[in-house]
Formats: sequence, C-alpha cells, structure tokens
Amino acid sequence: MEFGSFMEFPPVAAAGQSAAFDQALAEIQAAEEYGLDAVWLAELHGAPERSVLSAPMMLASAIGASTSRVKIGIAVQVLPLSHPLRLAEEAATVDQISHGRLIYGIGRSGVVRTYENYGISYGESRERFAETLEILKLAWTEPSFSYEGKYHRFSNVSVTPKPYQKPYPELRMAAATPETFPQIGRLGLPIFVAVRQGPFGQLAERIKSYREAYAAAGHPGRGQVFLRVPAFLAETRQRARAEAEESIMSFFRYQAELGRDSARRAGGELAVQRLRQVERLEALTYDEALATQLLVDDPDGFTARLREVQEEIGLDGILAELNCGGKIPQDRVVNALRLLCQEVKPRFHFFVQCFPVKPTAADTACLSLFGGCVQEARKPGDRHTKSPPVRQFNPHIIVVKPDLGRANERSRSRLSRSAHGSPRPISIAHAASLR
Repeated sequence: MEFGSFMEFPPVAAAGQSAAFDQALAEIQAAEEYGLDAVWLAELHGAPERSVLSAPMMLASAIGASTSRVKIGIAVQVLPLSHPLRLAEEAATVDQISHGRLIYGIGRSGVVRTYENYGISYGESRERFAETLEILKLAWTEPSFSYEGKYHRFSNVSVTPKPYQKPYPELRMAAATPETFPQIGRLGLPIFVAVRQGPFGQLAERIKSYREAYAAAGHPGRGQVFLRVPAFLAETRQRARAEAEESIMSFFRYQAELGRDSARRAGGELAVQRLRQVERLEALTYDEALATQLLVDDPDGFTARLREVQEEIGLDGILAELNCGGKIPQDRVVNALRLLCQEVKPRFHFFVQCFPVKPTAADTACLSLFGGCVQEARKPGDRHTKSPPVRQFNPHIIVVKPDLGRANERSRSRLSRSAHGSPRPISIAHAASLR
C-alpha cells in the first residue's frame, strides 16, 4: 500500500502567507526524512481563509529540487482552468527536475465559483477536461503535433521538455459523482476517491462499477484505487481524537457551506445532488464521522481500521489529510506524520524475495494469490527507479505483502516449486532491512 500525505498549505494565523509556505515545506522535509511514499498538493483558488496553495506545479518544482526520494503528487490539477500546452510544459519540467517522481493527478473540481472567477463556464468543464487530457498526451509523446478541437487548435507545435518518465508521468483521476467511476474505468486510469462528504461504505459499489468497466475495456490488472481521507494519529486514541476534533469538524462545516454555494451556482440536477450531501454534512456528528469516514486513532487502532477499509473497498493507497481543517499545531501534525511512517506504514509494506532467474508466468500467477507482484531489481545507488533497493544486485526480485513473510513453509514451498518442480532457496527479508 502506498502512503501519502494530502496537503493544502493552510494559513498560519497572523504570521503571514510566507509562514504557511515555510510550515508546509518543513512538513514535506519531515516526510522525506521519515520515509513517506508521496506528498500530495491540492490546487485551491480564491480561498485565502483556507489555503495559499493555488499554484501546485510551482511548489512541486521546489519540492523536486529539495528532496531526492519522496514522490510528488498533484491532487488534482484542474485541467479545464489552464492552457494545455502550458500544463504539459510545467508537468514535464517538474518530472525532469525530480528525476521521474511526479504523479500527475487530474480532475475538474466541483467548486463552481472558481470557474466563474476564471471566466469559464462550469457547464463546459467536462468537454474541456477531455480535450485537455488528449492534448497533454500528444504534447508529451509526439515530437510535434496538430490538433483541432472545440476549445483548442494547434498546428505543428512542439512541446519541450518531454517528461522524464516514459511515455509520461503516471496519471490518476479524481472520481466524485457515480457516473464518473465507470467512465474512468474505461479510460484505464487509477482513481482518487474521497470521503469528505460521505462514508466509506458508500464507495464500495462505485469502486465495483469502476473495476467492472476497467476490466470490460481490456485493461491489465484490476484498476488502482487511492483514498483521500481525513486522518490523524497520536500516542493514544483519546489524545488523537481530542486533538483532531475541532479542526476536522470546522472543515466539515466549511465543506457544507462550499457545497451549498456550488449548488446554488450550478443549478439543475447537480444542485439537487449536492444539497443532499450538504444536508448530511450539516447533521454529521464527530462520533458518526469517526465511525464512518475518518481515520483518527493511535497507531494500533489506525492500522486495524485501515485494514478494515482496505478489505471493504479494495485500496492501493491513501492520501492522509493529517491537518484537515488547518487548525492542528504543526508539531502535532509532524508527530502524526512520524507515527504514520514509523508505526503504521511498516505493517503494510513489502517483503523482498530474490530469485536467481526471471520468474515465469506460473510464478507470477502463484504469487498473485498472496497479493504479490514481480519487479526488476535495481542496483544500489540508483535512487530514481521505483524498485526496492537490494544490497547485492539480483536479476529479479519478488515483492510480497507482509503476510507471506510470516507464511508457513507450505506456502513458501508452493511458490518455490511453482515453475521448476523442485524447491528453490527462498530468502525473505523485510524491505526496510535492505535499505
């Protein structure tokens, strides 16, 4: 499972806007040090009471230059609000500076006021999004290209630089309304889902429709799902829940106000749907939220609840909103980040198993029963590849969920015999011990 932190860069009382950047960038340095997999940057406009993070690609560039390991995610770039060639150039630049650590999250946003501020009709957002995404892929993969669309027209244009990752950075797409889940599944993209406005259980059927559409379109695997969730950790359950309550509940109230405003501006059936969500948020109690749509606990309780959610909806990673509402003191946010990385993440991360020969299809099929996957090993010192590190280079490694590391000899024998008919030596070690 991938562990990330979702960040909005909230204002810091009367300390000025520069303090908000200083504080958030310090948290990102802590994430790099503690071993978090990814930091995720929001894109928010016209809300100074909430965030100073309106230009995520500029911040991503700064993070790429000041870190060497943590992935840099955008969650999400609101494609209809910007010129597609500029987006392509900026994303490719960040990917080059970070040596391939960019994850490019994309979406339309549901904040109608932002579209009005930018002079763009929200009713055009779906068409503009699809057109911009098509242009981005052409810009990243073609030496030059021409395009004739409803909103953009280009003749023999070239975009530079090209991304470090080939053919382009990993794309993930936000899914919010029920109809978007199968649409994204047909595109074959991983999805972001969120529980700011509804419970975990509400997502199960929608994710099922996404994965059914993903499989029907012939895409490999099952389709990856990443959950953005309000979260917090402390040394005890009581302390975690007490420290997070005011910030989280103020955020739910803010979301209700924002939803009511967007419903008024959007009108039609969309307004009806959003008003239902607003009414639920306005009636939500903290105890109900803890039971249905938050991860707030000590490390043991957090781990147990995350496993339940993982089993219920099938997760591949989380974007933990560790300061949802922006009111939690920075030292406590950094402490929550430390607990997430040091106490929770190791219980979900992988074991590394080295093989002297390339695993066959039979090996891979058997391994999938245990939730594992095959990756290329990398040489020590090659820090910009995604594969786990190994002290002594091996041709191939198998990455396995922790449960297999504790499996009985019969399970291990099943893997070792699967392709070659006779046992092979299997040496399993926790990935952390190989760094």
